[in-house]
Amino acid sequence: MTRTLAIQAGLGIASGTAGLIVLLRPAAARGLLRMEASEPATYALRIAGMMLVALGLFLTGFALAFASAGGVA
Repeated sequence: MTRTLAIQAGLGIASGTAGLIVLLRPAAARGLLRMEASEPATYALRIAGMMLVALGLFLTGFALAFASAGGVA
């Protein structure tokens, strides 16, 4: 795996981890972002968390698939 693919996979892991934290613990994320406790804020944080998880899956998945296929970056 080249350096760029390792960076891509690392960013994917970081965004996926951050997304899981926001998705599973919206109260903690709301506290860090200094948002008031409301239902719309909770839904917005869950949506943002899921989007970060999806970004992590795509970045990491494509990096690993490209490296496994023997691609040269």
